[in-house]
Amino acid sequence: MTTETNGNLSTDKSLKAMKKFAEQYAKRTGTYFCSDPSVTAVVIEGLAKHKDDLGAPLCPCRHYEDKEAEVKNTFWNCPCIPMRERKECHCMLFLTPDNDFAGEEQDITPEDLEAARQSMA
Repeated sequence: MTTETNGNLSTDKSLKAMKKFAEQYAKRTGTYFCSDPSVTAVVIEGLAKHKDDLGAPLCPCRHYEDKEAEVKNTFWNCPCIPMRERKECHCMLFLTPDNDFAGEEQDITPEDLEAARQSMA
């Protein structure tokens, strides 16, 4: 993985932290990543980028008028309230086994993450 970002991507440190968090959270909650690993990779990259820029892993799949205010509100900080309360993940990062898009994985490879980063660079 790259050691630094081009401004559009996260740092390696944040990406590794969000990868570890996502894998552990999926296992703890009995949820699975999307059957398309590129979806999982893009969401993890977005969370890591928000962690770098905002200090918190704000959901990257929503539009915000004021991201800083949303971080302080904490509702959409991952895992967001809908995920914690009802296992509803708008980003399709954490999917229940009965979801049509759920895969069988609770881990993602560094290669899948890097491929997503390269597509976003």
